[in-house]
Amino acid sequence: MRWAVAALLGISLNAMAAQAPLRFAVPDSWAMPMVQLQGGRPTQGILHDVLLSLATQVGAPAQFVVLPRARVQSAMEHGDIDVRCYAAQSWLPNQSGDYIWSVPLWFQRDLLISRKEQPAQIDPARLPRQAIGTVLGYSYPTLQPLFDADQLQREDARSQEQVLEKLLAGRYRYAVSNQWTLDWINQRLLPEQQLQGVAVLQEQNIGCYVRNDPNVPVQRILRTLLRMKMSGEIDDIIRLYTGASSTTP
Repeated sequence: MRWAVAALLGISLNAMAAQAPLRFAVPDSWAMPMVQLQGGRPTQGILHDVLLSLATQVGAPAQFVVLPRARVQSAMEHGDIDVRCYAAQSWLPNQSGDYIWSVPLWFQRDLLISRKEQPAQIDPARLPRQAIGTVLGYSYPTLQPLFDADQLQREDARSQEQVLEKLLAGRYRYAVSNQWTLDWINQRLLPEQQLQGVAVLQEQNIGCYVRNDPNVPVQRILRTLLRMKMSGEIDDIIRLYTGASSTTP
C-alpha cells in the first residue's frame, strides 16, 4: 500500500513538473506598486503577486516575460506570451488574433497630478502651454487633443516611476499617473511632500486576456481569475501595497 501511495504521489509530482509554464507579459514601463523589476525580473508588486497566485492555483509554473510595451501585442500574436493582464479592450481597437477576455478585475482611474503648491483642482484645457509628464508609448485620450494643438507637450519617461521622480524634482508642474501609483508614492512621502490628484482624466474597468490555444488552459485561467476577484483576494493584494482597494469605483 505504501508503495502504491508513493507511486501515485510521484506521478502527480512529475505531472506538475511537466506542466508547461504560464507565460505572462510584463511591460518594462511598469513600476511599483504594479511590479518591481530587479535585474530585469519582477520580484514583487500587485500584478506580480496576482499572477503568481493565478499560476499556482492553475497548477503551472509562472514565467514572467519582460518586454517593451510596444512589443507585447506582437509577442502575443506570435505565441510567445499566454496571458496579458492590466489591459482594456479599448486600448487594443485593432487587436488581431484569437483571445478570450476575463471579467473586469480592476478599476483604473487616471489622474493629472501635481505637487501641493499647485491648485487642488484644475481644468487641463485651461492650462497655459507647458510640458506634462507622461510614459513613453502610453496613450492619453483626454489630453491628446491638447497635445495635437501644441497647447500641452508630452515629456516622456520610460516608466511611471521616472515620471513621478521628475515631478517631485520640479522638472514640470503636472504629470499623469494612475490612482494606484499615486497612493503608493504618497505612503512614502512626508505630508507636505505628497502629490495630489487635480483632475480625473479617465476611468475604466480593466482585466486580462488569454491566448486561445489548445496548449493553454484558458477556461481554468479565466475561472481562477473570477474566483480570485469574487473571494476578495485581488482586493487584499491591492490593499497590501496601496492601503486601499481599487477594484471598484
